[in-house]
Amino acid sequence: MTTTAKTRITWLGHATVLIQTPKGTNLLIDPFIQHNPKYPKDFELPSKLDAILLTHGHGDHMSDAAPVAKEHGTKVVAIYELADYIAGQGVKETVGMNLGGTVTIGDAAVTMVDAKHSSGAQDEKGVHYVGVAAGYVISIEGGPVLYHAGDTCVFGDMTLIHQLYKPTVAMLPIGGFYTMDPKEAAFASGLLKPEVILPIHWGTFPPLVGTPEQLAALVEPGAKVVNWKPGDGFEA
Repeated sequence: MTTTAKTRITWLGHATVLIQTPKGTNLLIDPFIQHNPKYPKDFELPSKLDAILLTHGHGDHMSDAAPVAKEHGTKVVAIYELADYIAGQGVKETVGMNLGGTVTIGDAAVTMVDAKHSSGAQDEKGVHYVGVAAGYVISIEGGPVLYHAGDTCVFGDMTLIHQLYKPTVAMLPIGGFYTMDPKEAAFASGLLKPEVILPIHWGTFPPLVGTPEQLAALVEPGAKVVNWKPGDGFEA
């Protein structure tokens, strides 16, 4: 790294993560706040949010995207069809990108990468096609390379994510049922080869039974599993 300042990653329950870079860029991933039973109720988002990143269209990942974007005047970054859906909810600035694309936000280069999951958005008018699920690789200028896998099972092309981007910190779902469980996440770690694993998408609802302790017992030596709770932060 070329700076002593750190990038702070705060887990806000489920898959919601706030990333704050050394130069003050604030990125919020998959805002699930109002109906998230694990959201730390005393936590206040920064007044300045540079972008909201959405991995897919399920309500437990994007239900608060439009309200937060409109309150903070924040752009929403998502796959093209989901960005269009969010724009239809009154969000003034959206960035509709696609797999393999990169957008620069402050001192962060945000690349959309593959994920394996469904991605329909549901509202009072029914279920809508909003593109496919994705993950993000976030390369911080003078700092770490982060990977938020979104909702996914393990897939072999995680090897390509390692080869292309070499993320040092991986945010991986471990709850099971809807996503990877600890066994699959441990295998994913072997493909991605991060230094640190931040477990997400666990403990929110009864079916999500995977735990950081289970993951830590399965990962290869050299990968640190952080056992955190909602509201905790990690500096990289």
